Amino acid sequence: MSAAAAPAAGDAPAKKGSKKMLVIALAAVLLLGGGGAAFFLMKKKAAAEAEDGEEVSADAGHAKAAAHAPAPKAAPKHDPGHPPTYVALDPFVVNLADRESERYAQIGMTLEVDDPKFAEQMKGYMPAIRNSILMILAHKTAVELLSREGKETLAEEIMREAVRPMGIEIDPPEPEADAGKKKRKRAPVYNPVTQVHFSSFIIQ
Repeated sequence: MSAAAAPAAGDAPAKKGSKKMLVIALAAVLLLGGGGAAFFLMKKKAAAEAEDGEEVSADAGHAKAAAHAPAPKAAPKHDPGHPPTYVALDPFVVNLADRESERYAQIGMTLEVDDPKFAEQMKGYMPAIRNSILMILAHKTAVELLSREGKETLAEEIMREAVRPMGIEIDPPEPEADAGKKKRKRAPVYNPVTQVHFSSFIIQ
């Protein structure tokens, strides 16, 4: 009986040893698995931080480029201390369009322009400019020119016709009846002649 009990007693340490090895193996697997997971998470976090760093640097680069980008130029402002340029015209003497009686007008005027260079250019076109203004005056009646509204309308027409010989085409304002109609609007054309000043206005 003692001989049969001996092998049983010898098996117990072997089973205990195998269980111990199994526990150690499981622990090693868990450690390796946990270490791999930790390494993977750390690698993913590092990659995310690197991407964030690239985005921050890119944003900083854009901000730096925007800071160094030249600002859009503002429109030149009129200097109140700088007097405007005037182009004085010889007086006009013209028969008016009155049918009841012969009436004529003697009108002196000065054109105000925004650029001295343009004023010099106008001198080369002066015969054509004077002709355009005379054509306007010849179609006016004494009644039209005597009122303030008539003088203002005349000044607007002179401003448009004075630059037409120089190739600047400015459309007259649309009548009120046509203002409500939908039309394709053209871009406004800038007129270098900003004002018409009458120095004398005699109608006889």
